[in-house]
Order: sequence, then C-alpha cells, then structure tokens
Amino acid sequence: MTEGNYNYRTSQTLLRNQFPGTGKLKIPLIPKFEPRPDDFIDLLLIGFDKTHLEDQNHLDRMVHFFLYDYRFERVWKNPDSDLERLSRYRAVLSPDFSMYLEMAPVVQLYNTFRNRWCGAYWASKGMRIIPTVNWGDESTFDFCFEGIEKGSVVAVSTYMASEHDHRSDQKEWFMAGYNEMLRRIEPEKIICYNMPFPEMQGDIVYVDYERSSWRHMNYERSYKAEGLEAFKIGGQSPSVYDTIASFIDVQLKGGGSAYGGKWRPNPNKPADQRYVGTPGEIKTTIMPNGDVFQTKIGPDGKAIMERHHTVHHRPDKHTNPHDHEIRWDTPDGHPEPQSPINYPDGAPEFKQYGGRKTMGDILYIPNNGSLNFSTISDFKECMRWGGEVEFIWKGIHYGVIRYGTNRKITIYRANCPETEKVCDTADEALEYIMGGDRLRDVITQITVMSRTV
Repeated sequence: MTEGNYNYRTSQTLLRNQFPGTGKLKIPLIPKFEPRPDDFIDLLLIGFDKTHLEDQNHLDRMVHFFLYDYRFERVWKNPDSDLERLSRYRAVLSPDFSMYLEMAPVVQLYNTFRNRWCGAYWASKGMRIIPTVNWGDESTFDFCFEGIEKGSVVAVSTYMASEHDHRSDQKEWFMAGYNEMLRRIEPEKIICYNMPFPEMQGDIVYVDYERSSWRHMNYERSYKAEGLEAFKIGGQSPSVYDTIASFIDVQLKGGGSAYGGKWRPNPNKPADQRYVGTPGEIKTTIMPNGDVFQTKIGPDGKAIMERHHTVHHRPDKHTNPHDHEIRWDTPDGHPEPQSPINYPDGAPEFKQYGGRKTMGDILYIPNNGSLNFSTISDFKECMRWGGEVEFIWKGIHYGVIRYGTNRKITIYRANCPETEKVCDTADEALEYIMGGDRLRDVITQITVMSRTV
C-alpha cells in the first residue's frame, strides 16, 4: 500500500470517526450550547449562503441552513473551508440536511449523521453550535434525536409543515416528531424559524423569516421595543409579523414531504371556493366593494373561465366586463388566471359549459377582513399567480394588477394613471409609497376589497 493510499484510507475525510458518538449507531454528539444573556433577544438569522468574510453588519446573527442542500454540501465535503467566516457570527445552527418523508431510510440516517458530525466538528474548533433537529416519520425516531444532549438548546423550522401556497399543512407529521423531541431531549429552549404552531409547547424563541431575509439585512433594526424577545406559547402571539416568504423566491426548505402537497381551496379564504364546483355551473362571487366575478366550472369540477364585472379603476386597461382564462397546469396544480380578455365592442354572453346545467352558487364575501393579506408572503403568492387586488389605505383606493404576457405588476392609486408604478417583482411593488407609508410596512393592515387569488 502506498503512503498516499494509507493516508486517504485513514483520513477523517473518509472515516469520520473521531467523535465517540451516542447510541448503537455512534452518531456524533454536539456539546450543549452555553447561552449568553443576550443570545435570544431580538434574534435574527442569516442563511449560510449569505455569510462572507467581509460582513461587518450582521455578526450578531446566528447562521442557519434551512436551504436546499446543494447550497451547503460543501460544509460536509470540506468542513474546514468555512471555519473562518462562520466563526465570526454569534452562533451556527448545525446543517439541516434534508429528512424528507419520501427519502430512503438509509439516506435519512446518513443526513442525521452529517448534521451532527458537522456540528460536533465545528464545536471542536471553538465555534458555538446549536443542533438543528429534523425528522421523517416515526421510523426515524430511533436515530433522528441522537447526538443531542438532554437540556440542549435546539432549532427547528415549521415552514414545510405549515399551510402555505394554498397547500394543506403537515401539522400532524410535524407535531408527532416535535412532541417526541420534547420527550427525548427536554430542550432548554427551541429556536423556531417560522411561526410556531399553537400546539407547540416549550420555551420557544420565535424567529421571523421576513426580518431575517437578506432583503432586510442592511435595514436598521429597532425591534426590541416591539416585544420580539423569546416568548412562551400561551403568551401574546407575534401574529402581526410576517413569517415566511415564497418557497420559490427564497429557497427555504425543511422536512415533511418533498412535494409539499397539491393546491386546495383555503378554508380561510372564502373566495377560493369559486374555483371548484359542479361541472357545468357558473358560480357568482360578490366582493365587499360590489365587484362581481362569474366563474365557469369545467367538466372536471375546476374553473375554466372567469368574467369580472369591474374595471379595477383603470378603464384604459380593462373593459367592464372582461374575462380571464383559468389554467391549472402549474407544478402544484394552482389555478392561474391568465391575461385579461377585453371587449371594447361589448362582451359576448357568458354561457355555461356544456353538460350538466346547474344553478351556480352565490358566494358573498363579507367585509370582515377575510380578503386581507396575513403576511408579506401572502401578497407575494397573490402576485405570483396573476392576482388583481383592490384595497383601501387611509381612505384612498388603490389597485395592484399583474398584466399581460410579460407578467409585470402595476400598482396605482385609483383613477390616477400618473401614480402608476410598473414593477418586475412583488418585492419591487412592496416599495410603493402610499400616503407616506411603504406598502411593505402596512401590507397586513390595508383593507382589501377585492382580490382574484
């Protein structure tokens, strides 16, 4: 055997056995995190892919790996390569290698080992490490909590388990693993990246995604006065704050199903019900501002065309009425209204789809906030699927519409074309100033009178 072969065969790059490990599988143990007095006050995170040696402004953040695995595979293949830059931050969460339910069990085990090995290795180099905990189904409970001392501070993310993008939640899966984690680890604190479920017990440090986003990394932080310290479930919920951003926009991931689930009508959004029904019917939806939508249901019980009896206060861009074809060929099966079909010479009769003829439902959307945006991400998703929105802020009427084949977003004050701003992205639209306020800052406070998605 050559010296080179011998050195490779006995190297830690191959063996990864320098840590004693726990249990029969010898999963490396991450030493218990020793908190400092200010560790969890106004806590923000920074994604591994946004860290760098030149950063001087965000060193009080903890580094997270709630990203697609390809963004941080390097920390396993070459764990020394990022020691210098990672050690500059307040602390580092161990890498969240995926634990999707669809994965082969041996891959789930391998990813648990990699999570703990990287954490143990970095801790041995003097870095402050908090273990990230993830799990699959109950069959993973035999190993997915190994390598973490009882009473440790741990980190979890509820993003993939939460209802988002009109997908059903995976709370049952999440809570089964979460409660097992509480039983086995008895964590001192749980850092929760994304809004905690109300059922979650323990001393939870809520970390808001939106303010941890790279888009806000240079903003002045003055949130301590807003009560953003760690809170225990049962106290006042920080529901006024946005929790997540679009999955596609930010590359955020976690456990649960790799597919995330297909679209379904959100029971908390009555207007969603107009997209499904009995084949052949036309459903009528009356918005709080009096706008009327007529939705034609096709042979599979899904909408195929929708007529809007409104001009969205821009008659130069919409006739009254105008139609939208509804398509369902998106990856997750989300209904997507297409560009408006205008009728300057008068609209044809809106006929029922051939087949069984039924009297369509009439949906009255109450003026009780049911159309309002719950988070910044809610607005982004609406724009992503071609939404048309009318809202009131400080008594003034505004509109946001995604027009045409280029899918640009137009935001404006009603009947004031000179106030129009054409944007390439939802983030750009969120910078629109209305009455001295930035839309991003008040998006959950505006009164939405009409929205298509």
